[in-house]
Amino acid sequence: MEAMRLRAFAKVNYALEVLGLLPDGYHEISTVLQSISLADEVEIERAERGFELGVEPEGTGIGPLDENTVYKAWLRLREASGEELPVRVKLRKQVPAGAGLGGGSADAAATLVGLNGLFSLGFDDAELREVGLRVGVDVAFCVGGGTALGEGIGEALSPLPAPPPHYLVIAKPAVGAETVRIYQAYDERSEDSLPSVAPVVEALRTGDASALARGVGNDLALVTESFVPGVWELREELLGAGALGAAMSGSGTAVYGIFATEAEARAAEKSSRASFVAVCEPVARGVTLAFEGRRDG
Repeated sequence: MEAMRLRAFAKVNYALEVLGLLPDGYHEISTVLQSISLADEVEIERAERGFELGVEPEGTGIGPLDENTVYKAWLRLREASGEELPVRVKLRKQVPAGAGLGGGSADAAATLVGLNGLFSLGFDDAELREVGLRVGVDVAFCVGGGTALGEGIGEALSPLPAPPPHYLVIAKPAVGAETVRIYQAYDERSEDSLPSVAPVVEALRTGDASALARGVGNDLALVTESFVPGVWELREELLGAGALGAAMSGSGTAVYGIFATEAEARAAEKSSRASFVAVCEPVARGVTLAFEGRRDG
């Protein structure tokens, strides 16, 4: 096999509760994660040596190479496998950065899955998740994706029932947010965690889309909204457009609204003033194969 092209699906947090600050500086959380159909494309091609990374559209910022999640995933899998894994990687970005949608984590997860297949390394999903944790907590979720409860710092994952059918409108203001800064600001506030995980888990178990929409929530939303007022405005806009419920994803700045029908979601998308807006659905995997190429003969 010479090349693979994979879809790397973004995620939303249906629920996110911050339970406390741990001695190592991380935060104990409880969260419900859901893969969505908004996706980047990751193309991986064998090379003679080393690692090369390109990105489309041209001019899309991916930061310094040594801080890029795809590069880190490649390094960590080289270490775990003991193989050189020479490749050229091209990212086709659709998931906005600084949004709380896990785009970088999804790209890293697709890189792990793609390298594992391209070089026939033989790692199973659990082993890839372990490697992914050395890149970032959300990478472990994105390897398998679907619907899961995340506990601890988000690394302890338990599968949950797939959600009932619905559509999501993702809306993001032009400004992004830095996760570290948002958590630091959260620690300086005195608000208690608000219950969102239990009602969302119950709604998933009963298959009640309306209850799911009513239950969504995020402890970090008030902090992010204080930095970026457009987050609150977009959430209110989605509710005004008929969303059954709306919340921020991750540390923001993207928000999502839950709609019962595609027609309602498309109407909300059309009327939105967000700098980025998209209609999505829940999906059952974090990474899927888009294309693979094999040697002649």
